[in-house]
Amino acid sequence: MIARIVARFAALLLVASLLIFLLLRAVPGDPARVALGVTATDEAVAELSRTLGTDRPLAVQYLDWMGGLVTGNFGVSMASRTDITPTVIERAGVSLTLTVLAMALSLAIAVPLGVYLARRGDRADGVIAAAVTQLGIVVPSFLVGILAVALFAVRLGWLPANGWGTPAHAVLPVAALTLVQAAILSRYVRRAVTEEMGNDYVRTRRATGASISEVLFTHALRNAALPVLTVTGIQLSSLIVGAVVIERVFAIPGLGTMLLDAVANRDLTTVQTVLMLLVAFTLGVNLVVDVLYSVIDPRVRRKA
Repeated sequence: MIARIVARFAALLLVASLLIFLLLRAVPGDPARVALGVTATDEAVAELSRTLGTDRPLAVQYLDWMGGLVTGNFGVSMASRTDITPTVIERAGVSLTLTVLAMALSLAIAVPLGVYLARRGDRADGVIAAAVTQLGIVVPSFLVGILAVALFAVRLGWLPANGWGTPAHAVLPVAALTLVQAAILSRYVRRAVTEEMGNDYVRTRRATGASISEVLFTHALRNAALPVLTVTGIQLSSLIVGAVVIERVFAIPGLGTMLLDAVANRDLTTVQTVLMLLVAFTLGVNLVVDVLYSVIDPRVRRKA
């Protein structure tokens, strides 16, 4: 089962790399001429093409690029003609920190909030809490970030408005991502717990004298974790996209900012490398979720 999941991950990674490479090569224009400008001579363009390797056959370029990714050599920027490997590693660390912190805090908020909504959904406080989570779903994270900057950075002056490097710089961007993701995940937790509490085994345990809390935390919450795990993997993938926008809003030097700058400069090497890393992270998250699902749920193993 796990071997099949890993094989599917490798196949998807290969297909994604081919699509990224070929689609970027389909963009009209010579990258070397774009890098040098319209006033560059043909000799200078040809020399830069040889230096960057863009004059070689596509198959050779693709194999060189993939070989570099596997060995940790991400190539040379077409805009600055410098090695992008140290920059990519540094930016990836920033983006990964931002994403992991936001998801961890989202789960820490969403699980107890979802359980609370499942138990108090028909009461006034539960209805109010559900309405707040619904508001969090419809408001995008970048808007939350802008409002947070206007209030806590500009008006109150409590936190820095942009940049990265200290814990204070991470508060607003992480909070902007966390609030939206926590609102989304709490709705799924609520639904999963509500469905489990309506099953026959819950009524049987209640008939034997077990309390609601005992049944909830002993049985229902454990079974509800399976669909929530799947949704968490999906939301973590979408969090990467949200982090790209948040990095631009807060001027954070992450992969998202690097990608947007490379697109503006038409830096083909940087664009394809950053895109591939983002795709690999997304597929890696799905791989971990699938493996955990097969390990946690014995029905999946029996079916396999």
